[in-house]
Amino acid sequence: MSSTNTNPSQEHHLRRIVVIWVALSVVCDLLYWIFIGPHVPPGRMTSTATANQFDFNVLMVIALPVMIGVWEWLAFAALMWNSKRADMPESVGGPAAAGNRRTEVSWIVVTTVVVLFLAVYGTIELYSGAGSGSGEGPNPILQPAGAMKAETAALSGSGSWAPYTNAVLPVQVIAQQWKFTYRYPTFGGFESPYLILPVNTEIAFNVTSLDVIHSFWAYQLEVKADANPLQNNVAFTKTGQLGTFEVRCSELCGIWHGAMFNKGKVLSESAFMAWATSTESKNAANTKLLPPFAWSYVPDANGAAGGFYPDGNVTPYSPVEIYGSKQPS
Repeated sequence: MSSTNTNPSQEHHLRRIVVIWVALSVVCDLLYWIFIGPHVPPGRMTSTATANQFDFNVLMVIALPVMIGVWEWLAFAALMWNSKRADMPESVGGPAAAGNRRTEVSWIVVTTVVVLFLAVYGTIELYSGAGSGSGEGPNPILQPAGAMKAETAALSGSGSWAPYTNAVLPVQVIAQQWKFTYRYPTFGGFESPYLILPVNTEIAFNVTSLDVIHSFWAYQLEVKADANPLQNNVAFTKTGQLGTFEVRCSELCGIWHGAMFNKGKVLSESAFMAWATSTESKNAANTKLLPPFAWSYVPDANGAAGGFYPDGNVTPYSPVEIYGSKQPS
């Protein structure tokens, strides 16, 4: 339909479509943002989860008007160009269908602006806030303030952590077939099968593996990092809500991959300190049998002899499966 051949009735239909589209888009976006958006997974348990939820909601607010526009146009076309109508206008064909310059320009401009906005927005969100684009991996570009100091102290064995100090709490995630173990270097380096975290605290997860490639995925925390042998992958987040979360392996790691999961909790600062200090004290004798804290471990090199790296000096496939511990006499 040529712009020079546009008649008043066609302009009237166009204005009606635009008005209805704008009204429906505003109403649907507001309803979604107010009533649905706050409940979109993964929730707001951590800073990364909150950011992920916000980004998803922004994309939905952009996508809803597009969906409404497509549905509205389909409904309009079905009503206006219905073959049962005696006065059915010609929808396409002839010189009038050659093109409409305003429609063409509007389509190009709108789609270009949307795509460029999403590209810029996505890049900023990946880079800022120590997110997955900058704050994760073996060499994160951005780190929370104090993260490097906390990890250096943890490695030297001189680290300590206390609540209300805005200090970063390093937690090591050690994956192996088929379980996760969590080590707390700032509490004597004890290990726990439970991932316990304090609320309102910046956490530095240091993820590694003892055997094959695993993947540490705490969905409600919105933290996911590959667990590779002899490598330390870092992921940051800040806890913001009390509650229970689930940890799963999201990398096919063997026959019992589907059973490799456990649960964790975010506690108050005082409750976490009570748990951490009591666990450190109760496990002091066992902790002494573990290898010194390091960013990665080779099982056979520290005396586990678990069969993953048999060296000929020990019996392969020893029943001892927890690395660093000694078989009781």
